[in-house]
Amino acid sequence: MRLTNFWNNMHEQFGEVYAESLAKDYVIEGLGSRTIEQALADGVGAKEIWRAVCETFDLPSAAR
Repeated sequence: MRLTNFWNNMHEQFGEVYAESLAKDYVIEGLGSRTIEQALADGVGAKEIWRAVCETFDLPSAAR
């Protein structure tokens, strides 16, 4: 998954402003207790991050 697709998915599911806030502030256990921004900075792939987001927020299967 490209980073552009990841952000498109985030914005579609959470809205642009809330998605940015989640990425900056919300710690996700599935990412090693890191935020999305921290995981991206540490080189975690967008697809892995998206899977963790889907699991954490119990997004519908269509979004996965």
